[in-house]
Amino acid sequence: MQIKVNNKQVLELSQVQKQIIQNDIHEDEFDADMERRVKWVLEHKLEKCYDRLKKEWEPKLIAEGATSLPTSQEAFAQIVFAHPQYKSKKQKDIEAKNRGSL
Repeated sequence: MQIKVNNKQVLELSQVQKQIIQNDIHEDEFDADMERRVKWVLEHKLEKCYDRLKKEWEPKLIAEGATSLPTSQEAFAQIVFAHPQYKSKKQKDIEAKNRGSL
């Protein structure tokens, strides 16, 4: 079994590794169970990252005069990402590195 992201293999389970897992998970349910687990991990990561984004930006946007904010994750995130003061993790890291080297 191979797990890929953007066509790049990130994990491959050997037949023996599959059998080890199938000691606990019925082999007829194996593929569906693995798909569910991968989906859960990514959805959980998205949820936690969104919670942190909202916690950081909701007060900032309200302080700037926003009287209503979208409840949709995508719509809220688009507002944040379009904000002139928004910086991605990469941008923040580069700025921190540059400040540290001065």
